[in-house]
Amino acid sequence: MKALRVRRPLTARGLLLHAILIVGVLISMFPFYWTIVMATNTTQDISKYPPKLTFGPHLLDNIQRLLDSIDFFGAMFNTVVVAVSTTALVLLLDSLAAFAFAKYEFPGRRVLFAMLMAIFMLPLQLAIIPQYLIMAELGWLGSLKAVIFPATANAFGIFWMRQYMIGAIHDELIDAARMDGCGFFRQYWHVGLPAVRPGLAFLGIYTFVAAWNDYVWPLVALVNPDKVTLQVALSQLNVSHGRQDYAMVMAGVLLAVLPLVVVFSLFARSFIADATKGAVRE
Repeated sequence: MKALRVRRPLTARGLLLHAILIVGVLISMFPFYWTIVMATNTTQDISKYPPKLTFGPHLLDNIQRLLDSIDFFGAMFNTVVVAVSTTALVLLLDSLAAFAFAKYEFPGRRVLFAMLMAIFMLPLQLAIIPQYLIMAELGWLGSLKAVIFPATANAFGIFWMRQYMIGAIHDELIDAARMDGCGFFRQYWHVGLPAVRPGLAFLGIYTFVAAWNDYVWPLVALVNPDKVTLQVALSQLNVSHGRQDYAMVMAGVLLAVLPLVVVFSLFARSFIADATKGAVRE
């Protein structure tokens, strides 16, 4: 029988804590709200002082000008391909490497992990020139492969999954799987992955958002105008001289953000449910 939960009255400290949390949520949500306001108004309305804080009727007009200016949906398709492919490969390869680092002893394990941490601490910008030369030698410049494959295995993902697996996967389960005749991949698939679903969900969200928002490397590698990603396409809306149409730009930003909101909503629910499953007892 489940125990009845008694709701305690809020104290002054509890009310203060709730007020602080509400203020924090409102502050964090304001940039998204302001994006919608700018996307639904005109550039003249945005430039007014005091600024207009209410929604306007010009969203469809701004979107139409956006679609006339760039191949928005073509760039979004390229971005979806890059983000989904990168996320899937990162989850597979990083979790495989992390499983080996966390649960297997092999020669050079400590040295390899130290090298991994050294790479983790280096700025990503240092790899742009070597990556560019490698992609040029392979003949991949201008194709989406030049953006997908350099990001398929990263030091942060391996480090994160290794730390998570050390505590989430018990050695007794691995020993039992070995006694049943399971090899490395069966141990990884049937024992390791079910225990680290929250960690994979976080890594998936992090990788998808990073791949979706990446700008510098796609700008360098995607020399083919038909293969640009969404962030590069949106940057083409900026003008060096003349009047900037901020309403059109923010309409593009709003459309680019919506898929991220959907992905986060889907994965975050699974992440939170799996992470709190062990804290709830019937």
